[in-house]
Amino acid sequence: MRILVTGGAGYIGSHAVKELIRAGHQVLVIDDLSNGHKKAVDHRATFIRGSTQDSDLIVSKIKLHEIEAVMHFAADIEVGESVTDPYKYYRNNFSNSVLLLEALNTCGIKKFVFSSTAAVYGNPELSPVKETAARMPINPYGRSKMMTEMAIEDGCHAYGTGYTILRYFNVAGASVDASIGEDHRPESHLIPRILCAAREGTVVKIFGTDYETSDGTCVRDYVHVIDLARAHVLAIEKIIPGKGNIYNLGSENGFSVQQVIAACEKVTGRKIIIQQSPRRAGDPPILVASSKKIQSELGWKPQYPDIESIVAHAWNWHTSHPEGYETEMEETHDPLTETASEEYRMAETYRYLGE
Repeated sequence: MRILVTGGAGYIGSHAVKELIRAGHQVLVIDDLSNGHKKAVDHRATFIRGSTQDSDLIVSKIKLHEIEAVMHFAADIEVGESVTDPYKYYRNNFSNSVLLLEALNTCGIKKFVFSSTAAVYGNPELSPVKETAARMPINPYGRSKMMTEMAIEDGCHAYGTGYTILRYFNVAGASVDASIGEDHRPESHLIPRILCAAREGTVVKIFGTDYETSDGTCVRDYVHVIDLARAHVLAIEKIIPGKGNIYNLGSENGFSVQQVIAACEKVTGRKIIIQQSPRRAGDPPILVASSKKIQSELGWKPQYPDIESIVAHAWNWHTSHPEGYETEMEETHDPLTETASEEYRMAETYRYLGE
């Protein structure tokens, strides 16, 4: 298929692009590079710098590249920031997603995969969390994703769009060859923060050590980014127009903060300096997602289910790219527009320079 990937220069999106191409699909990436990196995009994909809020751009590229399906990753993801700047999240995660959905409907696209989050569940009473659990998000990030899910579902009923929504908690790891990996600035995710501390000899804070878990620290899901990307490929290949599905992606058992730290120490061979801190408000003891449904219906099976493999691949990336994706001049590359009119090409140039 010819597939458009929004946010395809981001951490998860870039791995999905690589897996899509590996599976034989043609990929067009649209990313505004606000959080993504041009160097992360597979050279075999076509890259356009642009935003999902630019409906004219989206429609023109879908038509020009004869796109058949769309995979949507473009979003802001920091929970804490969503609390202090909620409008940013409702605008980018929800409003811009609706603009994208409208553009897809205009172009007759009937296959759509949405990168959602298990944060839509809030603080679920049961764990592992199943897809049937109520959506009760407790922060603007989770609510912005829930609202987008609802818009997708309504679009299916009204316009016959087929969709798959994928929900997951924590994604970690990197490509096996360490060519692409995680580079968020600032970094808030646990595993890269621990690995940074291992590399630089700095301190890692543990928030709460008195939870009712095996070692007193919170238990969370960790899914390898490659396994996650492969799930997206399976999902988009199985979509049926007019029908929708929701799947969790999880490790079933989860890993405690202490287990993650121990795995990082084993992989790096370095002692992690930790600082015990009080619990954070709203942190539940255990958050683990069940993935039985996607394993049963789509045949998804994690290739790297153990925490040490996840950490090892992340460590290879961080040690071989200590500065992440170095600062670079980002360029728009779209070989299919080389014959476009001078006026159109100038418009593309001004759009790039203005961002």
